[in-house]
Amino acid sequence: MEGTLCHEFETGLPAAEVWEVYGGLLVGDLIPQLLPEVFSKVELVEGDGGVGTVLLVTFPPGTLGSQTFKEKFIKVDNENYVKEVLVTEGGFLDHGFQKYLVRIEIIGKEEKTSIIRSTIEYEVHHEHANNPPVVSTSGLATIAESITKHIMEQKGLE
Repeated sequence: MEGTLCHEFETGLPAAEVWEVYGGLLVGDLIPQLLPEVFSKVELVEGDGGVGTVLLVTFPPGTLGSQTFKEKFIKVDNENYVKEVLVTEGGFLDHGFQKYLVRIEIIGKEEKTSIIRSTIEYEVHHEHANNPPVVSTSGLATIAESITKHIMEQKGLE
């Protein structure tokens, strides 16, 4: 069984400014500071923020199941503002997923605003097809809102 979920969040910010955070490692540094209830720690295992970068992400204490997961940047398109990250170990893969990929697209709109489109592509192991794990974009939505607010505060817009 496979599927896709998508969430869009309008930022009110130029796409280039949003990509400055999402395009490299900064988003991983900010999430534990801004949203420790989502991820308590994000550590660089290897890479420089480009394709091939591997991060070790730690869930907050008390999270059921795996405490960590590793993700690998498989696409970083600095011209079209697209990043794809594949979970390679732990986390979602320990909960019945065979594949768990997150795609972030920063889509520039007119009047210096943009949309953060967060997409999850997943495949569930066939033995879990009758009782599939829950997939939700709520965490990505919370991150998009928090990162946007952070950028606005840094720019003195809020």
